[in-house]
Amino acid sequence: MLRGLTTLSFYADDLTAARSWYAEVLGIDAYYAFPAEGTPAYVEFRIGDYEHELGIIDSRYAPADRPDQPGGVVAYWHVDDLQASLDRLLALGATLHLPVTEQGDDSGFVTASVVDPFGNILGIMSNPHYLEILAARTQARTEATAQHTS
Repeated sequence: MLRGLTTLSFYADDLTAARSWYAEVLGIDAYYAFPAEGTPAYVEFRIGDYEHELGIIDSRYAPADRPDQPGGVVAYWHVDDLQASLDRLLALGATLHLPVTEQGDDSGFVTASVVDPFGNILGIMSNPHYLEILAARTQARTEATAQHTS
């Protein structure tokens, strides 16, 4: 039924500031804005190995029952260096939500989360499973390319 993450949506009272902040965090600008002219109500970034989408919506369009405090689901993004990523987010103005936490035994799953300057929870994670899947897909593409060029 669920096939994969497509778009994660955050809300921000100041969409222009949120767009700038996330452009700084991600090292890229949003690839899409709606409307294209004038002040947007929605911007979207494509992120990482699978180009997952992070959308930021003007909070005027948030559901009426949206809580005033951060809460709910935390989506975790894989990062290669958890502590360095956490330190950078904090230096850019995020606040600590949950500290670096080992999940379970010595499996390598380690998480942390921050609240961005716009009130959204941003989770980061060292995730060995993510790296295994990425390596397997990279290997499959390499093998397919080799077969195609033979």
